[in-house]
Amino acid sequence: MITRISQNTFTRKLIFFATLIAIWQIAASSGLWAEYIFPSPLSVAQTLARGFQNGTFVVGIVTSLRRLLIGFGISLVIGIVSGLALGRVKLLDETFGALVLGLQTLPSICWLPLALLWFGLSETAILFVVVMGALLAITTATEAGVKNTPPLYLRAARNLGARGWKLYALVIFPAALPEIITGMKLGWSFAWRSLMAAELLYVSLGLGHLLMMGRELNDMNQVVAVMLVIIAIGLVVDRLIFAPIETRVRARWGLTG
Repeated sequence: MITRISQNTFTRKLIFFATLIAIWQIAASSGLWAEYIFPSPLSVAQTLARGFQNGTFVVGIVTSLRRLLIGFGISLVIGIVSGLALGRVKLLDETFGALVLGLQTLPSICWLPLALLWFGLSETAILFVVVMGALLAITTATEAGVKNTPPLYLRAARNLGARGWKLYALVIFPAALPEIITGMKLGWSFAWRSLMAAELLYVSLGLGHLLMMGRELNDMNQVVAVMLVIIAIGLVVDRLIFAPIETRVRARWGLTG
């Protein structure tokens, strides 16, 4: 039964994406737009193949992912710790929490001028923008998860002798985990956006730089190809990392239908 459902899901997805590609091809062949403005699926596929063959896309993917993983890792540690503290300490919530809420309204690109003034044209500036892009979403989600922890759990844990770090490790953190995972997914997407914004404006190896080169060379094939690579990486990470974790957590808390 499960295998049949999986096959049906795969078939629906295959039909959907095949239809999208067909519509794309029809639009490209209609003559409404020039080839350099609206490329066909075949020309984009050829650019993708050429980019992987000569190593350009491989270098760009490795460089961007390295920056992304470092920045996201820093954001994850700081964001979870900050969120746990904000959710439990009223004084921090009333002071630092208001600052976090205000800063969250800033688009990540707003951090780039500050980063360039502080760190210059360097890897540190890019990492700073990535960290600030993901940090606030993770912090806010963790804080919400802590505040939504049922008081009954906390009273029961205290009655059983849980205090200090044990209360956090055994009760608060597990209860907040669904919200934390949501924050991680949001932080990951915001980190990508921040990284692309930084790489578009800072000449360096990376997918964002490849996007900028495609624009400057008026090569729409490369622009669309890089966009497809970014989308593919996002889907792979979600399916291989976030989706399994989310499924296990939801099953653990009885949230699956």
